[in-house]
Amino acid sequence: MSEATAPAEWFVYIIESNDCSLYTGITTDVKRRLQEHRAGKVGAKYFRGRAPLRVVYQESGHDRSSATRREIELKRLKRAQKLALIEHTGQ
Repeated sequence: MSEATAPAEWFVYIIESNDCSLYTGITTDVKRRLQEHRAGKVGAKYFRGRAPLRVVYQESGHDRSSATRREIELKRLKRAQKLALIEHTGQ
């Protein structure tokens, strides 16, 4: 497979918002997605009334399918479990 037709690498990420809540999502470009959330027009509805502060966790090496499955796994975690994951990775 040539580089031009190689599938995109997907990331799973967690963003901390100004109310200390944690938002989990997937993207092919974490930096761009954070900017979209901050801009509000193409960001998640979750950030209406909240401000995304920073990416506190990200995983790479996924295809779209595995990123979606991992996103679901992370969303099912309790807050304390997410914080432990974030602390463990040192991000």
